[in-house]
Amino acid sequence: LMVWLRRCTHYLFIVVVAVNSTLLTINAGDYIFYTDWAWTSYTVFSISQTLMLIVGATYYLTFTGVPGTATYYALIMTVYTWIAKGAWFSLGYPYDFIVTPVWLPSAMLLDLVYWATKKNKHSLILFGGVLVGMSLPLFNMVNLITVADPLETAFKYPRPTLPPYMTPIEPQVGKFYNSPVALGAGAGAVLACTFAALGCKLNTWTYRWMA
Repeated sequence: LMVWLRRCTHYLFIVVVAVNSTLLTINAGDYIFYTDWAWTSYTVFSISQTLMLIVGATYYLTFTGVPGTATYYALIMTVYTWIAKGAWFSLGYPYDFIVTPVWLPSAMLLDLVYWATKKNKHSLILFGGVLVGMSLPLFNMVNLITVADPLETAFKYPRPTLPPYMTPIEPQVGKFYNSPVALGAGAGAVLACTFAALGCKLNTWTYRWMA
């Protein structure tokens, strides 16, 4: 009974974390709408994606103990996002933002660290966190390259309900003038280690609840 209870809790965690990861990253392509705040939004969304990917992937990876499951987790997130974006597409939204599987390469790096360090959890947190944090903003730039022209899309799909905190006061205000990739990667590298540790801790708690 306890084995099944533990397994059910594990699967519930995977579904909950993966769904929440997807929900938090689902609008990560929306920086194409915020033409005045594009780089600010890009940096913030890059960091949010980094953190949501690594907490779930690390949890899954350390739970199974099998290198490769982080990539599998990223694949789950990607497919969930495709499904959700498909639903949005049917409502008239453009389908060409976040259809690129940007999470997979970063998750592969996480798997590689786990495998290369012989499943050392602390190395996973430190090295894996830094690698995912630094790589995802770079891979996320693929979205900017592959999506339709931001201005064209913004005019084609106007958003009258732009939240007040995202409304540009005037053009150019709120932009990060330095590289948004470097800024996202720097912040991501620090924060991702913390979230990798959280992913490991979630694993420990799951076992304690089931003990």
